[in-house]
Amino acid sequence: MLFHQGAPALGEGGLSTSEGLGRLERIANEQLSPAGQTQVAVAQRMLDVCDEQLAVVRRQVLAAAKQMHGARVLGEALYGVGPVTALALVCWLGGAGRFRSSRQAVRFAGLDVTVYSSAGKSSPGRLSRQGPAVLRWCVYEAGKTHARASAPDHAYYATVKERIDGKRAAISEARKIIRKAVHLLNDLGDDAFIWTGTG
Repeated sequence: MLFHQGAPALGEGGLSTSEGLGRLERIANEQLSPAGQTQVAVAQRMLDVCDEQLAVVRRQVLAAAKQMHGARVLGEALYGVGPVTALALVCWLGGAGRFRSSRQAVRFAGLDVTVYSSAGKSSPGRLSRQGPAVLRWCVYEAGKTHARASAPDHAYYATVKERIDGKRAAISEARKIIRKAVHLLNDLGDDAFIWTGTG
């Protein structure tokens, strides 16, 4: 709406900061038509409602992660894996005999490297990006925590980052997290889904 009516962009922070929201209100009041002001006001109300609903869902997800046995085990055993990531790992990777190998789980998550070859030429490995995008995002974010000097696997992360880049280092750590999670979940079997009822 700002663009269509020739008003300046919000700039850094956008709608995610109180300064950005204040800027939007001033711009809407001073530079937008009444119809534009109405559209901006409706959009802001819709964002507020979405935020309220997201807060409810987040509380439910965190409560589930605290009460599911497998999620608690993974959260305690794997560096960088918080409650949301632990719950995602259990939901997508858990269960007795779900995967025959950790390599299969990495492939399922879309973190395996594929090689495309045509006419005798092959391109460098790219991620397959098949499987649950949310799981891939969660473990990638967990992998990035190994950039901290206090991380147990920081030396490996730093080596890969120096040799290639930080993104590849985080992906490598994400693969390791998936592999370790599969072994832990295989040990737990269906007990990973036990609902402990304690927070």
